[in-house]
Amino acid sequence: MVLRGYVPTSEETLQTLAALRLQSLNSDFSTHAPFPRLEELFPPHVLHARLPPPPHRPPTKCRGARLRAGLLAGGLWGQALAKQRAERDQRLRGRLREEGASTMAAIVEKWKLLQGMGRPEAMAAYVALVREWPGFGSTLFDVDLHAVRPRLGVGQGQPWRWATLTPLSPQSPVGSGPQRLWLGIGAKAVSLYKPGEPEPLDSFCYGRISSFGASDSSTFRLSVEDRDLLFETSQVDEIAQLLNTYLASAGAQRLPRPQEPPTSPPTSEPTVLPQGLCPAAGPWQHRPPVGSSHS
Repeated sequence: MVLRGYVPTSEETLQTLAALRLQSLNSDFSTHAPFPRLEELFPPHVLHARLPPPPHRPPTKCRGARLRAGLLAGGLWGQALAKQRAERDQRLRGRLREEGASTMAAIVEKWKLLQGMGRPEAMAAYVALVREWPGFGSTLFDVDLHAVRPRLGVGQGQPWRWATLTPLSPQSPVGSGPQRLWLGIGAKAVSLYKPGEPEPLDSFCYGRISSFGASDSSTFRLSVEDRDLLFETSQVDEIAQLLNTYLASAGAQRLPRPQEPPTSPPTSEPTVLPQGLCPAAGPWQHRPPVGSSHS
């Protein structure tokens, strides 16, 4: 989870986590201790983010310009461009090696400070650091949020709108076009994160989820109170199975245990849900695949 970049935190904390991992693997620092590769200790994308972006090339506008560019690319000019790209790639690889060496040196210095810490203590400290992220314990999925549609009238004939994050809460931003997000599914709530951001854009407990289901093999719909959210993802089945598990567990918590039947007569007052569950928007149901949800 940490190495894949699913724990948004500072580089300093990531280096400390790497040092704790070394301490748990090898005990105290020693020049004779086996060193894992850096990518087994530290998220590679952090190093790549330090590299300068590739130069922007404005697109050629007219057909004649594209033709001339193609002719030039096939001659000496094309060879010169290929040489420039090769030199730039070599410089980037050298810069990446330098950044990697600098990061590994910082990790080793932190490792030396952990002398005397036992393996269980190092593992406990590692977990304690990761747990500081509010999303700890959630399973994260890469998704593209494509559309949000109000459920007024249960969407009768309303087209999907290409407006991402139409506010589920007053703090939600409003954008346009699909957005790459993390869909975090935890034991108590479902959250939407901007990749790399520690705080969720939106979070809603299972009592607010009225239904969910797959529209096709790569499209997933989640209905939250008065909103339908449409996601594109390659992990539709995994998301549905995990939601089924957590929703079934949340539903079981609302019911009295069979061996402890309620002693008081039924009343018309609303049921008080256990802590961590909010009032339901209606009975949730898992919708089976029904074809495309675009209308």
